[in-house]
Amino acid sequence: MAVAHRGRYVAGCLLIYLLVGCTARIHKLTLKNETRTAVDLNNFGFYANGTLDVKLVSLHISSQLVNYSNYPVGFSLSKSRVNGLLSYTAEEPETCPLTLTKSENNEPLILFIIDINTLSVNVKVIGEQDNHLFAKAKAEAPKGQRKTRQAPGESTVKSDENKTSDKGDKKPEKPEDKKNEDDKSVDQTKDQTEEKTVAKKVEETEFNLETTKHLTLALDKVNGSYNFSFHVVVGPRAEGLYSLRFYYCKNKLPGNRVPYSFTVEVTEENPGGYLSAAEIPLSRLYICMAGVFFTAAMVWVYMLMKHRYSVFKIHWLMAALAFTKATSLVFHSINYHFINTEGHPIEAWAVMYYITHLLKGALLFITLALIGTGWAFVKYILSDKEKKIFMIVIPLQVLANVAYIIIESTEEGSSEYYVWKEILFLVDLICCGAILFPVVWSIRHLQEASGTDGKAAMNLEKLKLFRHYYVMIVCYIYFTRIIAILLKVTMPFQWQWCYEFLVEMSTLIFFVLTGYKFRPASNNPYLQLPQDEDDVEMDEVVTESGALEGISKVKKTCNGRERQKESTL
Repeated sequence: MAVAHRGRYVAGCLLIYLLVGCTARIHKLTLKNETRTAVDLNNFGFYANGTLDVKLVSLHISSQLVNYSNYPVGFSLSKSRVNGLLSYTAEEPETCPLTLTKSENNEPLILFIIDINTLSVNVKVIGEQDNHLFAKAKAEAPKGQRKTRQAPGESTVKSDENKTSDKGDKKPEKPEDKKNEDDKSVDQTKDQTEEKTVAKKVEETEFNLETTKHLTLALDKVNGSYNFSFHVVVGPRAEGLYSLRFYYCKNKLPGNRVPYSFTVEVTEENPGGYLSAAEIPLSRLYICMAGVFFTAAMVWVYMLMKHRYSVFKIHWLMAALAFTKATSLVFHSINYHFINTEGHPIEAWAVMYYITHLLKGALLFITLALIGTGWAFVKYILSDKEKKIFMIVIPLQVLANVAYIIIESTEEGSSEYYVWKEILFLVDLICCGAILFPVVWSIRHLQEASGTDGKAAMNLEKLKLFRHYYVMIVCYIYFTRIIAILLKVTMPFQWQWCYEFLVEMSTLIFFVLTGYKFRPASNNPYLQLPQDEDDVEMDEVVTESGALEGISKVKKTCNGRERQKESTL
C-alpha cells in the first residue's frame, strides 16, 4: 500500500511539474548553451487578421568567434502548404535559410537577420506578401512608410501643453483644497504611465510587406544581451500555416559548435481566440464525440443488464473503457476551450484530462489484449507467454502516456520535445504490434484444436470470430496511426482537424464492432458450451466433480419407456 501511495504521489507531482511550464499558445522559451543550427519555435495556422507577436528578450552570442556577415543569425517566418513537410527548409538542406534570395513557388518568407556590429536587424521580404509588419525602425522611415498611432501621440502632446498652460494660470491653492490636489496627483501619475506606454507604441512603424522588400529595424543591447521585437498582422490573401524558426548558421558547418543562449516570447492569436486554425473546431468536436461515446456506453450497460447471466468480467471492463473514453474527451474539450479564451490551459482541468487520458490508454490495450487471449470467455488462466505480453504492454503504455503529457506541456523549440516525440511514436508502434500476438496465438490454437478434439464446428466458429477481430485491430491501427497522419500532412491547414475526426470516428467504429462481436448473448460462439452430438440427443451433463464423476442425468422419452417395457416382457 505504501508503495502504491508513493507511486500515485510521484505521478501527481510529475503532472503538476509538467504543467507549470505549459504556456500553450502564449509561449516563452529559454535555451542555454544551445548548439543546434535551427530551432523550430512554433507552427500556427493564421486566418485573416491573425497576429503574431515575437519578443526576443535576450540573446547571448559570441562577438569574436564568428563572422556573422558570412554566417548570419536570426529568425525566419515562412508559410507552408502543409504541416512543415513541404516548406523551403526541407528542400534546401545544404544552404542556411537566412542566405536565401528566393523561395520555392514564390511562397511568403520573411527573414530577420541580426547584425550585432551595427545594432540593427535587416529584414528581407521574399515571395508574394499580404502581411503588415509593426516594429521599431532603425533610423528615419524610408519613403512609402508611414508612422502609426500618431493621433494618440499628438493628443498626449496637446494634453501636456494644456497642462503646462493650466499650471501657469493657476492661482495659489487654498488649504481646504489639499485633499483634491492629492487625488489629482494620483490621477496624473496614472495618466503619465499610460502616456509612456502610448509613447512606446508610437515608436513602432507599420511596413506594408507587399511593397516593402528590404528594411532595417533597431536592435537594442543591454548588459551584453541583444533584444528586439516585431508584430505581424496576416492579410486576407496571406492566411495559412506559418512556421517560426531561429537559425544560427555557423553551427551548420562540421566541427566545433559555438554555443548560444536566448529567451524569446511568442504570442499567436486568431480573430476568434488563441487556437490555431486547425484547432478551433476541436473543442466542439471533442464534446460531441464525448456525447456519442457516453451514449454507446449506456447502451452497452443496458445490454449487460439485460443478459446478466451471460456477462463476464471482461464485459464490464469494456464498459469502463467506454465511460473513461467519454470522460477523457469531455476534459479534452474543456482544456481546448480555456486555451482558446485564456491562451493557456487551466491546470486543474489539464490534470484531469491527463489522468483520464492515461487511464483510457491503459484500459484500451489491456482490454484488447485480454479479448485476444480469450480470458474470461473460454478460460480464466493466462499462459506464461500471454502474461509476458501484459508485462510488456502495460509499462510501455504508461511510458507512451507520459511521453504524450511531456510533449503537450513542453515548448516545441526545446530539444527534449523531439526526443519524447520519437519515443512516443516508437512505443506506440510496439504496443500496437504486441496486442496482435495474443490474437495470432489464439487463432493458431483454434486451428490445431479444430482437427483433434472432435469439436470442429464450434472451434471453426471461434476461429472465424478471431480472424475478424484480428482484421479489426489491424484496420484500427492503420486508420489511427498511418492513414490519419497522411491525411494530416496533405490536407489544407484549416482542414487538418479532420485528422482528429478520423481518429475518433475510427475508435468509435472499432468499439462498436468489438462490442457487437463479443456481446453477451446466447448465440455468441464465444459463450456456447462445447457439446457432443450424443449429449445433445440423450444426456445433459450435471457435474464433473470428483465425487460424482461419471454420473449423468438421463432424459427418458416415451420411446424409452416403451423399450423398457418391451425388455421386461
